[in-house]
Amino acid sequence: MWQAIRRWFDPSDLDSVGTTPDYRFSLANERTFLAWLRTGLALIAGGLAAAQFLPPLPLRHLREAIAVALLLLGGTVAVRAVDHWSRTERAIRLGDRLPASRFPAVLALIVAVGALLLVVAVLVRGVSGR
Repeated sequence: MWQAIRRWFDPSDLDSVGTTPDYRFSLANERTFLAWLRTGLALIAGGLAAAQFLPPLPLRHLREAIAVALLLLGGTVAVRAVDHWSRTERAIRLGDRLPASRFPAVLALIVAVGALLLVVAVLVRGVSGR
């Protein structure tokens, strides 16, 4: 694990692996990385917005739980982005298959479950007449 983290901060280590690929592939990999970073930043911004601007919700500390969940998810997406970028760049340089990832599906499920929980909270609030 520490070796993988070290690779994130050592571009010379990546340059010593395999052959230099067509720059278009490296740039496409970088654009994907930046898109994941934007997703992480959006989740973090949503967490901060939830903490600051959501009114108290019917379930005690639900607002705080939503904020913390979004902040943690945003941080996880950012870390996952750099790890995936590094593994993909390495595979491109070595001519290997690109690494498979279940992370997009897991992230989509987490977001869907979170949305479902919020729908339930809104319905509970509407039924209770608050």
